[in-house]
Amino acid sequence: MTTHGPVLPLWLCETCDRPWPCSTRRAELLGEYATSPVALRIYLGSHLLAATQDMSWAPADAVYRRFLGWLA
Repeated sequence: MTTHGPVLPLWLCETCDRPWPCSTRRAELLGEYATSPVALRIYLGSHLLAATQDMSWAPADAVYRRFLGWLA
């Protein structure tokens, strides 16, 4: 179980106070979903959808890069 979960509605990491998913959580997610990259994209996509609503002030491309862009 991670301690690097998101604090809503700001989507900051509860442990390191960086934008979620932080680098620690990204590494954890890659390990957790190593055998299922499609499931990881679905998981992060669902968070992207929620974050887009919570952070309506943020540019859409920045939110995309934050949640899914790092997987490229």
